[in-house]
Formats: sequence, structure tokens, C-alpha cells
Amino acid sequence: MIFNRQEFVAEAKQLMKLGVPMVATQLFIMGMGFVDTVMAGRYSSADLAGVTMGGNVLWPLFMFSSGLTMALVPIVAQLRGANKVADVGEKARQGLWVAFVMSFFVVGMMLNAEPFFIWLGVDAEVIKIAVDYLYACAWGVPPVMIYVSLRFVAEGLGHTKPPMLIAAGALAVNIPVNYIFIYGKFGAPELGGVGCGVATATVYWFELIVMMFVLRMSFFRQTGLLEKFSMPRFRGIREILEIGLPIGAQSFVGMMVFSIVGFLVAGMGVTELASHSVAGNLNWLTYVIPMALGSAVSIRIGFAVGALDPDAVQGIIRTVYQVTLGYAVIVSCLLIFARFFLVSLYTRDQAVIALGATLMLFVAFYQIFDDLQAITGGVLRGFKDTMVPMLISLVSYWLIAIPVGYVLAEGIMFVEPMGVYGYWSGLTFGLFLAASVSGIRLYFTARVQLNEIRSGGLIVEGS
Repeated sequence: MIFNRQEFVAEAKQLMKLGVPMVATQLFIMGMGFVDTVMAGRYSSADLAGVTMGGNVLWPLFMFSSGLTMALVPIVAQLRGANKVADVGEKARQGLWVAFVMSFFVVGMMLNAEPFFIWLGVDAEVIKIAVDYLYACAWGVPPVMIYVSLRFVAEGLGHTKPPMLIAAGALAVNIPVNYIFIYGKFGAPELGGVGCGVATATVYWFELIVMMFVLRMSFFRQTGLLEKFSMPRFRGIREILEIGLPIGAQSFVGMMVFSIVGFLVAGMGVTELASHSVAGNLNWLTYVIPMALGSAVSIRIGFAVGALDPDAVQGIIRTVYQVTLGYAVIVSCLLIFARFFLVSLYTRDQAVIALGATLMLFVAFYQIFDDLQAITGGVLRGFKDTMVPMLISLVSYWLIAIPVGYVLAEGIMFVEPMGVYGYWSGLTFGLFLAASVSGIRLYFTARVQLNEIRSGGLIVEGS
């Protein structure tokens, strides 16, 4: 990989321009989850458990359904790169139809989650809180699905600051509404953890309402989104689903892996579960930046592909990998040398600190694989290549990481039981495998795409 300082600085600036607001957006979203957890936990442990269980249903469904319309990012980015912004409006309208229909699927699953909780053997009081929490959140699902689709259009056009500002405003709204409905202030009913659901639905409506004002900005008006009404069109929806279904499935798979491992670790004891949770949370914090950078590079690749500029494509790929490798090495060193301090921020339990600090060594070790995989996925999305990456994730995590982790943890087939370390060993191997195979996939995909661009065989289609 040749280092060109001028190319690196120029492209890094463009990536940061797109990526920094996306990092901030994710941090604001995480902040809302943190506020819900803290405020529900201070009300009662049962309410905290209920909100957590409800979130375990809501978020995987949300990640899957929003992943469908994430297809709009590379679709819109390539159109913008090809100077076909006027064709974006029709793509966006078809995306809104997908979001609208999917919102009813998500609501239906949320309203019928009680049998799942009963099957898991969850405490009856916790089930009542979780079910009511989901009922409250359901009122906000249709608007947030529409908002997310419009957000992806804005990001595909290269405008990542408006979603960041909306997320910041949403966090500011979430805190007081939580307080009012959890504790019953200013004449509102005292709902406990269910109040978090009311606040979540309120925030979802807030995001859509503010987005309506963003639609009046010049970059959105140029798309012609609001100029006419469009009925669902098979061709447009098929394109979104062909790209978006694998993205949604991959997001769902990635999120559920840690949830499944959490359920398995829970049977080992409180210390193991607490350590696993702390290490997982710190891992997520370090992953936010490469995840956002992956989203930013998908936009940059989309611009370059749409502009039929192979040199720009290669320059973007070189730069993003150089940035990511530097970040991963720095973070790995930080996690190794500050692991005891970082874990102690979450707990004073010495047993949890000791075990959690050891688990942080796993996070430090696989940091490079994890971060590079996030970037590779972003580049492939920019090429509209999503099906094979989804299959790679499915095989690496579900068919290899979890079974290997279970064998190592439980000591099956003459293997000495490793306990929680076994599951984290399995996750580490799965991440290494996914990153390696994804890198191979990118090598061949990029070569094919670049050859098509140079030969004039690649055409970016509009409406």
C-alpha cells in the first residue's frame, strides 16, 4: 500500500467531513440508551430489567428494518456522483414505501413479544413492564422509520450534519420527557420504566418533525422528492431490497451474536455476566468510529463510482485503510495499558474488574480485525455489494464463532472448559475470519468494478 501524503491529507479531510458528524450521531443515539438505562434503573431494578428486555426486542428489529432502507445511501451517492441528483427523489419515494410497510411489520412483532418473554422464563413483573414499554414505543415506529429513510437520503447526498443535529436535539428531548413520565412530574402519570417507552416514541416523532424542515433545504429540494406522489414501483423497490435486505440481515446477525453470547454467559454467574457486559460496552464505544467511518467511505466510494473515476476509488480505499490501521493500533494500545482503569469506571467490584480487564485483552487483540471489517463492509456497500458480505457474516458468526465459543466454554470434545474466555475466543476467531474473507471479497469486487469503469461498461441508472 503506497503512502502518498498529499492524497492522504486531501481524502482524509473529506472522510472526516462526512464521518465526524456520523460518529457524533451514533454517540447521541447511544446517549439516549444510556439515559434510559440510568433513569429506569434508579426507579427500580424491575423497571431496568423490563426496559432492557424490551430493548432486546426493539433494537434488533429496528436494525433489520432500517438496514433495508440503508440501501438508499449507496444508491443516492452514486446518483450524486453521476450528477443525477434530480433522479434521487423517485428513489427516495420508493424507499419511503419500503419504510412505511416495514414499520407495520416491526409494530406487529413488538405487540406480540409477550409469548417470547414467557418462553424465556422472565419474571412476570418484568414481562409486564417490558410489554407495556414496547406498546408505548410502538406509537413512534412508523415516524422513525420514515425519518431514518430520509436521513439515509441526506447522508447519501453527502449532508451528514443535519442528522447529527437532529440526534443531538433528540437526546435533549429524551431526558426531560423521561423524567416527566418515569416519575410522574407536572401532572403526568408515574409510569416507571414504561415512561422510557413514552419518551422514545416522543423522540421518534420529534425526529420526523424536524426532518420535515430539513426537506425544505436546497440540497433536498434539488432531488424533487416533494414535487409529486409516486405509487410503489416494482423495479425501484426491488433495487432497494436487493441491496438493503442483506444489509438489514447483517446488522441483525451482528447485534444478535452478542445478545446470544450474553444469554449463554448469564448462566455462568453474575460476575461473568457483568464483566461480559462491561467489555461489550467498551468494545461498542471503540467500534463507533470505524463504524461511522465505514458509512462515510461508502458515500465517498459511491460518489467516485457514480463519477466513473477509478483513480479516486483507489485513492479513497488506500486512505481509509491507512486511517483505520492507525486508529486500531492506537486503540489497541490504550485498551491494553488502561484496561483496569476503564473497567473500574463501570464497577467497584474487584472480581468484575479483574475478569473484565482480562476480557479487554480480547477486545484489544481483535480491534484491528473488527475495525478493518467495518471499513471493508462500507467500501463494499459503496459498490452496492451486500449479499456476499451478509453471507460471510452469517457463516463467520453463527456457524463458526458461536459453536466454537460454546465448545471452548463448556469443554466439549476433550477440550478443557474455558468458561467466559471460551466465548470470547470464539468471537475473536469469528471476527478474524469475517475480516479476512471480506478483504478477499473486496479485492475481487474492486477489481471488477474498476475494470468496468475503465472499459465504459458501468452505467449508473436513474429513475
